[in-house]
Amino acid sequence: MGTRIWQARHIYMLILPTIAFFAVFTYAPFYGITLAFKDFKILSGILHSPWVGFEHFRSMFASEKFPELLRNTVVISLYRLIFGFPVPILFALLLNEVRQLWFKRSIQTITYFPHFLSWVVFGGIVYNFIGPSGIINLLLVNAGLDKFNFTTNDEVFRTVIVVTAILKEFGWGAIIYLAALSGIDGQLYEAAKIDGAGKLRQIWHVTLPGIRPIIALLFCLQLAGILDAGFDQIFIFLNPAVYDVGDIIDTYVYRLGLLQSQFELATAVGLFKGVIGMVLIIAANTTIRRMGEKSLW
Repeated sequence: MGTRIWQARHIYMLILPTIAFFAVFTYAPFYGITLAFKDFKILSGILHSPWVGFEHFRSMFASEKFPELLRNTVVISLYRLIFGFPVPILFALLLNEVRQLWFKRSIQTITYFPHFLSWVVFGGIVYNFIGPSGIINLLLVNAGLDKFNFTTNDEVFRTVIVVTAILKEFGWGAIIYLAALSGIDGQLYEAAKIDGAGKLRQIWHVTLPGIRPIIALLFCLQLAGILDAGFDQIFIFLNPAVYDVGDIIDTYVYRLGLLQSQFELATAVGLFKGVIGMVLIIAANTTIRRMGEKSLW
C-alpha cells in the first residue's frame, strides 16, 4: 500500500490543497459546535468555558421569535422549491428543441450569466427596477398612478424573493439538465416517431424518463436545504418593515452572533438547522433509493 502511494505521490500532491481546504474550513470549525453547550467566556476561551448542557436549546425553543423564524424559513424555502425547481427543467426542455446553435448558445449565456453575480450586485440591479425610485415606479408615476413599495410591502416580499431567486439561478440550473438531455439515445426518439408520438409525447415518454435520475438527485439535494432559505439574498432585501414575513433563521443567527455577541445561542440555532438538514437529506435519499432511482449514497 505504501509503495503504491509513493509511486502515485505526484497525484496525491495535487489533491493536498483540496484536503487542506476542507480540513481547515469544513472540519476544523466543528470544534466550535461545543459553544452550543457552553456558557462562553471570552477570557477563558471555548475549551475552558463551563458546560451548561441543553440550556441554550431550551432558550431557543422557548423564545417567542423562534416559531416565526422557523415558519418564515420553511415557507420561503417551500415557495422556492415549488415554483423554482421546475423552471430550469422547463427551460432546458425548451432550449433543447432549438435547432439554431448560435441562438441556443446566446440564450444560454445570457440566462446563466446572473449566476456569477453576487447578490450584492444582482440585488442592486433589482433595486433599480423595483426600488422606490426604480424604473417600475417611474413608469407608474408617469402613467398617473401611485408608487408601489415592493421592498417594504410584507404582502409581496416573499414573491420578490422567489422571483429574483429564479431569475438569478434558472439558467445555471438548466446546464445540468441540458447535459443529461444530450446523453439520451436519439434512437429512442426515432422509435417514438415511428409509433406516431408527437413532440409532447416524445418529451413525456422519452425525454423526462431520460433525465428523471438527475431530477430526483437534485430534488434530494434541494430538499435537504429546506432550512436554508438563502442568507445572502434575504440579507440584501430584508428590512425591519418585512421582518414578520422575511426574517429567517440565518439572518437571526447573524444578528445574534455578530451584532449581539450571543455566540452560544447563535451556535445552538445553527446546530438545530444542521441536524434538521441532515435528517431531511437522509430521508430524501432513502425515499429516492427505494423508488429505484440513483441516490447520493
